[in-house]
Amino acid sequence: MRTQRQIVDYSLQKRALLRDLHNGKIGTLEVCDASPYLKNAARFHGEPTEDRCPVCRRDNLTLVHYIYGDELKQSAGQARKLAELPVLAMTLREFQVFVVEVCQSCSWNHLIEQYLLGRDALTADEWDQGVTAAVASASGRHRETGSSSHRWEGGE
Repeated sequence: MRTQRQIVDYSLQKRALLRDLHNGKIGTLEVCDASPYLKNAARFHGEPTEDRCPVCRRDNLTLVHYIYGDELKQSAGQARKLAELPVLAMTLREFQVFVVEVCQSCSWNHLIEQYLLGRDALTADEWDQGVTAAVASASGRHRETGSSSHRWEGGE
């Protein structure tokens, strides 16, 4: 997404947590504690990945995108599908996205990144291109605009 900025990556924190788990410093129950609400959000709003759960290694992880911002009012804190974020980014000035990975089998969950989206970071030309792309996306037509699906692989 073109307007993505102020990215915070939590991969080092995740690696440290998994190291402590594998070394026996913390137990599985301490890290596999996803709430039923988070697991439902993963089921209905999540984006499946090709990455296996680092704890149970049975299922692939699911990414859940939560949005927060003043303009969202009562919608703040909701899980949204990844496809909805570009349209919201063209509509709203600024909002924050928190990406959580979840395992449906063992309840592993971890905040993997957060970032800001919104039209505040766009120039006039980018705004015009973004509005056109958002309208095409919302109407069901697919047009390549140079934005790619967001999937964090670390080290970017």
